[in-house]
Amino acid sequence: MSTTLVPLVVVLPLLAAAGLAAVAQLAPARFDDLVAIAVSAAVTVLCVLLVFRAANRTIEYWFGGWKPRNGIAIGISFSVDPLSAAVAALVAVLATAALIVSWDYFDGGVPQYFCALILAFEGAMVGFALSSDLFNMFVFFELMSVAAFALTAYRIEQPSALQGAINFAVVNSIGAFMLLTGIALLYGRTGALNLAQIGQVLARGKADGLVVVAFALVTVGFLSKAGAVPFHFWLSDAYAVAPTPVCIVFAGVMSDLGLHGVARVYWEGFSGVLGGHAEAIRGVLIGLGLLAALLGSVMAFVQSSLKRMLAFVVISHIGVFLAAVGLLTARSYAAATLYVVADGLVKGAIFCGVAGLARATGHTDELRGYGSGRNLPRTAVVVGIGALGLAALPPFGTFLAQSLLAKSAEAVGYGWLPAVLAGATALSAAAVLRASARLFLGLGPRRDPLLEAAPPGEEAEVKPTPRAGVLLWGPGLALLAAGLGLAFIPGLASSAIEHATRFVDRPVLARETLHSVSPAQLRAQRFHVTGESYTYGTATVLAALGFAWLGLYRRRLPAAVRRATARRVDPAIERLKLLHDGVVGDYVTWLVFGTAGVGALFALVLR
Repeated sequence: MSTTLVPLVVVLPLLAAAGLAAVAQLAPARFDDLVAIAVSAAVTVLCVLLVFRAANRTIEYWFGGWKPRNGIAIGISFSVDPLSAAVAALVAVLATAALIVSWDYFDGGVPQYFCALILAFEGAMVGFALSSDLFNMFVFFELMSVAAFALTAYRIEQPSALQGAINFAVVNSIGAFMLLTGIALLYGRTGALNLAQIGQVLARGKADGLVVVAFALVTVGFLSKAGAVPFHFWLSDAYAVAPTPVCIVFAGVMSDLGLHGVARVYWEGFSGVLGGHAEAIRGVLIGLGLLAALLGSVMAFVQSSLKRMLAFVVISHIGVFLAAVGLLTARSYAAATLYVVADGLVKGAIFCGVAGLARATGHTDELRGYGSGRNLPRTAVVVGIGALGLAALPPFGTFLAQSLLAKSAEAVGYGWLPAVLAGATALSAAAVLRASARLFLGLGPRRDPLLEAAPPGEEAEVKPTPRAGVLLWGPGLALLAAGLGLAFIPGLASSAIEHATRFVDRPVLARETLHSVSPAQLRAQRFHVTGESYTYGTATVLAALGFAWLGLYRRRLPAAVRRATARRVDPAIERLKLLHDGVVGDYVTWLVFGTAGVGALFALVLR
């Protein structure tokens, strides 16, 4: 019974997308919406069932019944463990929320083909999360990308939407080429595409130049999709112009899937041959994560557009998650997965609030919309509490993940890492808190020369209407409750560590995948939140509130302090703003530079 559920989570949304596209001209009003919501909700239920069905052992589903023979994979498989199933469930939950919000968001009803594109996007992301075949991951990667390009450019009559979609498409297509080249090198070396078999073959040899280059290219391909620095430039342009319901899925999970790909490829494919260089790889990945976390938080703090601000919050949090993955331990992988799920639900909730604000006021710029959200108390609650959730408010879901991340860092000698990540998290959350205070409470000045305004027309998605129905704020409250409430599931962190321990054990996973050998019962894991974790969490929230106050009232600081800060900080901020100029040629240059830099780093540390 468990195995029959596996293909359904991908087949259902893809078949429904094809069917809706075929009958788009004939179906009555709201037919597409109802079918899409029902299908997406069904996929959500199936993915949640898979989380529990895979609790005792990984579910291996071989398409067409082409199972391995003598340890050689001759077919395509999905490998479903509770952590990957949780990511798939997150995809389905956010897609369902996006479809519900879109019902009441667009002028004149949901646009034609929108539901079909969302379902295709959902099916591709779920397939990517569960696939254990490297080329199959690439196929789902591309299907996901094509749907995302179309959704980004949905307001194609707007030049900004077209530019954002082109930047997205060009940069991600080059990243996909890097990934495909890495896959070709691995296939040439191993004769395999199944990750478990690739890992078995590579573990018999040494980390020569071909292996290092393949690992670098595959990693860069996935990091480009994730929007990690310096491959991130497309992300803010795309998120800022995509319809707000689409951003619920974009911000909540799409970018995070790139990091899921990095973790899966490393642990299943490369952890054997590169295991002796784990400390060096750890340093590179954590360095990239810190760069993204800090740059994203700074850029988020200087935006006035909520959507562009939240895009940089996504970049900052991608850095946090990359640092967690980069610690290369079972506990850190468990922390990363919990953080992705809890944080994804919270970010999805905030974008539901942004959709409600846009529908009520016609824009989401904190300076233009000063005080315009005073009559939207439910939306204010979703955005305001969501911002505190971004700051890992104790004792809720994101705080539990941050606590597990801190313990993981201390265990491998990176005890300083949680403090740096907490600072970046606080600054990015402060940006959302500051914007909420201006929009919903009318606090602070109406003008701020530090903030970068959105380009003309970027914010004008829909015509304002006084109507703000439950379909706009209801999904946000539900997502927020789910994201914050994860911490109250008994034994959640301990179970995540147990499943992550099985996931990172490459030999055991290979025997289970290629030889159908049941794994031994794992020793029960225990994790308890300590007082130190509560101190970190409280300090992060207080820092976020402090940064938000500075963003609103820094003019109250002594003049000498303001002048000294401006001399040192303002030039650096202006340079960062100039880097994100929307010119796709510059973005491609940074992609090439980043690829060369990451490749050179791996070549140096893995020789």
